[in-house]
Amino acid sequence: MEDSSVADCRIRGKIRLQGLRSTNPVAVGDKVDVEWESEDENQGIITGIDERFNFLARKSVNLSKRSHILAANIDRCYLIVTLVAPVTHLAFIDRFLVSAESFRIPVTLLFNKTDLLEEDGLEVVDDIISIYEPIGYPCHKICAREESSITFLRKEIAGNQVMIAGHSGAGKSTLVNALDPEIQTKTGAISRYHLQGQHTTTFAEMFPLTSGGYIIDTPGIKAFGLVDLDKDVLSHYFPEMRAVLNQCKFHNCKHLAEPKCKVKEMVESGEIAPSRYQSYVQMMEDDEELNYRKNNYE
Repeated sequence: MEDSSVADCRIRGKIRLQGLRSTNPVAVGDKVDVEWESEDENQGIITGIDERFNFLARKSVNLSKRSHILAANIDRCYLIVTLVAPVTHLAFIDRFLVSAESFRIPVTLLFNKTDLLEEDGLEVVDDIISIYEPIGYPCHKICAREESSITFLRKEIAGNQVMIAGHSGAGKSTLVNALDPEIQTKTGAISRYHLQGQHTTTFAEMFPLTSGGYIIDTPGIKAFGLVDLDKDVLSHYFPEMRAVLNQCKFHNCKHLAEPKCKVKEMVESGEIAPSRYQSYVQMMEDDEELNYRKNNYE
């Protein structure tokens, strides 16, 4: 179906029983094979899933499984970052970026709700941008409700299949609505007590864009549990570390206690942001079973 029409489909049983270590064998963004059960092609059975060129997954709260696939076949992911209502911490950004790097998905950081910030808050945004832009992540300050601040984005995503991610209440659904007036998703009020978003999207949804392509709106994520990342190569998913890996004394340097480590030298000189290195160390020291149980959707 290439006309953006909607059909109600169920999954053939054998797809569910293929031993996939995921809570969802079919993900938003997948291309699938369907056998139609009705003449007007509005009901069918999913009989197969085409090979994905990438996907983004996180640890699932379902302890019987390993991961939950947020979306598949993503041309670019846009991570919404906010300094207020709610606060997006650098550790969350770093975990998300590492996961995206491991699945070879390019990411742009969108700093939303800049209209709510005083001068010192805007300076903090600039400081954060100075960490991520030099290592290859495009950064933009936006206000999702202001057309002039998102015009570039509407042009950039036209014809592509992109994903919007971030905490609940960060403005994902508001941005999706603003990018295409034909899309009417729910937007939620911010909890005055917790300053965290109410549930507005409980599962990932994909919408066709009038400009061509698709946009995937995902549930708000409180924490981002990494999936099946080999700690021996974790530094490969930090672009600033990856660029100097062959300059350490030891070829298998973990950049922790080893002598003559180029990465640690660059942290000490300020060439690598201390917050990025701190995130790396935390990921290296993660208790996987503990985090597997703690990371939840908001």
